[in-house]
Amino acid sequence: MRRGRLTEEERERLAALRDEPEPQPLPDGADRWSTWDAGERGPRPHPRWLVTELAAVDHEMGVLKTGKEADVHLLRRSVPGGNSCLLAAKRYRDGDHRMFHRDAGYLEGRRMRRSREMRAMQQRSSFGRGMIAQQWAVAEFGVLSSLWAAGAPVPYPVQRVGTEVLLEFIGTADGTAAPRLAALRPRPDELDDLWTQLVDALVLLAEQGFTHGDLSAYNVLVHEGRLTLIDLPQAVDLVANPLGFTYLQRDAHNIAGWFRTQGADENRTDPEELAVLLATAGNLM
Repeated sequence: MRRGRLTEEERERLAALRDEPEPQPLPDGADRWSTWDAGERGPRPHPRWLVTELAAVDHEMGVLKTGKEADVHLLRRSVPGGNSCLLAAKRYRDGDHRMFHRDAGYLEGRRMRRSREMRAMQQRSSFGRGMIAQQWAVAEFGVLSSLWAAGAPVPYPVQRVGTEVLLEFIGTADGTAAPRLAALRPRPDELDDLWTQLVDALVLLAEQGFTHGDLSAYNVLVHEGRLTLIDLPQAVDLVANPLGFTYLQRDAHNIAGWFRTQGADENRTDPEELAVLLATAGNLM
């Protein structure tokens, strides 16, 4: 570009800035305008409970969970004077403070298009850690979208903007989150039903080519007798990841072990049999 002259791209950018409307003040108490017009959106048809109006605003309602990789916040998205819904906002920590544990194995089979990005991720530079955060968010949103569309018991993935993933809130209308499986002490009949639900869910995941990757009683919610699988950023592609069967076996042993500690039938909850069932569903055998 010569001095005193603008490129076509710069002229278009300046024109867009001139045409951009002035930001409107937020209604009292709101923390931001709805982000529905940005980033990726969840699978169609969108659930009827979801507020999609661009005039909606988001209210921060508190923290649901803190972790090494991400914090989960409770949001209420509402149209002033109209409909509202609760959302779980999962926000991955920035690249300078995140401590993703054992992420090298999970990242097997995931590839970035640009070699510069791959090198930065491998070297764990500041830029590379930021790319990893983005990749985890993209991966979780993509897996949840595929699984939701297939009918798996996972939260509906509302949208992803950068490293924030907005999810269906699993809990009651007053903002009380559903308990984790680990916090429950089910009766024998309830335990039997939850095991059946879990096996069906894991088989469906395997049929879609995935295993959870970090499955435990802490990554399963139970609301009104129905279980929901959560925390899926590390979901492992059974074909692309050379350690896929290893992660599948570990998932089977972890979750079957919890059910056995609660008094479940050991013949019915055999971890090796579960691993074989899942490997067969995933065409690994």
